[in-house]
This record gives sequence, structure tokens and C-alpha cells, in this order.
Amino acid sequence: MRKQLYPLRLHLTGSHEINYSVINSLTLPMQPSNQTGGPPIPAYKAEFLESCLSANVLTFGTYTLKSGRQSPYFFNAGSFHDADLLSAIAIAYAHTIIDFLAAHPEIPQPQVLFGPAYKGIPLACCTLLELRRIDRDTWGKVRYSFNRKEKKDHGEGGGIVGAALRDTEVLVLDDVITAGTAMRETIELVNKEAGRVIGFVVAVDRMEKMPSASDDDGLPRPSAMGQIRKEYRVPTASIVTLNDLIELLRSQGDEKDMARLQDYKSRYLASD
Repeated sequence: MRKQLYPLRLHLTGSHEINYSVINSLTLPMQPSNQTGGPPIPAYKAEFLESCLSANVLTFGTYTLKSGRQSPYFFNAGSFHDADLLSAIAIAYAHTIIDFLAAHPEIPQPQVLFGPAYKGIPLACCTLLELRRIDRDTWGKVRYSFNRKEKKDHGEGGGIVGAALRDTEVLVLDDVITAGTAMRETIELVNKEAGRVIGFVVAVDRMEKMPSASDDDGLPRPSAMGQIRKEYRVPTASIVTLNDLIELLRSQGDEKDMARLQDYKSRYLASD
């Protein structure tokens, strides 16, 4: 039986100090938002978002995505490159995984955390350390692994670094999924190594439908994560969603950026 654990408060210092007035406004009991329809944001999510804002990991403006869409926000996990920020994202991933497994008791205990190259590599490593810190009995012997972009033909060789994937239950960690190409490649890679992907956990669920040749056709389509769930029957989770970002901006009184995110959501919201 899995232990139900609760997040500890995160205190960042120096240039990444958290604005706790914002966190308190997000975590105090309140009526669900009519726009997002969700419950108040948990403390670890709020603290994660604040650390993202303080380090410009999460920014608002106009950004051209690989799909060609003009997004009003951008998330760059590669900017988590100091110890305080790495701790912040590890705590958020760890508690998301704990909640994810508690909500899905049918999912077996992961034996390997897999981080797809390149951004997934530090995510898997730091998250596993945080999970062990929280619950050593459960996570102390769980391993991590990642892939090489190019197979090594000398030394130990092969395309996998870290734990072997054969006959293991694999939980995959990545930053953001847009088109789903990387998710498919990871599932195929793990399958080829005779492992089994039991779930995907990402930092941000953009909640947007998959691109098409005519992206403004107005037709309903699933998200990349939704398509993966349907196609491979692999459950997914995220630290935050687009709804959480909208709720954050509402709590800060940023009506302009909030309206831009709401407009983007109404235009590209996935059908799943």
C-alpha cells in the first residue's frame, strides 16, 4: 500500500525568493474559478509557478512554436540551471508523481525513472533524489536511465545510459509535450529495450489540440497527451496545466496576459 505524503513548503533564497503573498492567495480556500472550473492550486504547484516566474522559466509575450502557432506564453525547463531552481522542479515533479500514483492504484510501482535526452536527463535524476528524500523505503532502490541521441560504438556501447530497461516498469519524465513525437519515440525506444512505459509525467500540459494542415479550421482534435493515452493506453500527468497559468495570472491581477491565455485556450483547446 502506497503512503499518502503531503508536500513540504519550499523556501528559495537570493534572486529566486518566492512572493508568498501570491502563494497564499492561490492556496487559501476559495470558490472554484468559473473560467477554469478547477479547485484551488496546491501549495507545491503555486511554489513551482512562482519559481518559474522568478527565473523567467515561464514568460508571457508572443512566441512562435514549432507548430507555427503564436503562443502567449513560453516554458523553458532548460533555465532550471542552478541548485535552488533544480530543487524547486524536483519537489514539484516528486509530489506530482506521488499524487499521480495515489490516484491510479492500478499503475505498478516504477522501477526506473527515464529522462529522454536532453532536457529529461536532469529531471529524472533530481526527481529521483527528491523522491528518495521523501520516502526512502519506497524509492531508495528505484533507478534512473536516459538515452543517447547517437548510439555509442565503444566502451560499454549501446544507446541507454544508467539502468537497463529490460523487464522493468518505466515512468517517463519530460518537460512539455506539444506534438507528441518525442513521446512516441520514447515509448518505441523503451519497448525496443523490452521495458514497459507505465506513465508519462510532464511539467506543463498545454491542453491544446494537435496541429493540422489548416490549424484554424475550428475542428475538434485531441491533445498530444490525449492521443498518446488513447493510442498506447499510457496514463499521463503534469505538474501544472494551462488552467493553472490562467489562475496564477488572475491571482496577480494581470488581466491583459490572462485574457490572452484565455483567448488562446478558446482557440486551441483540445477535445479530450
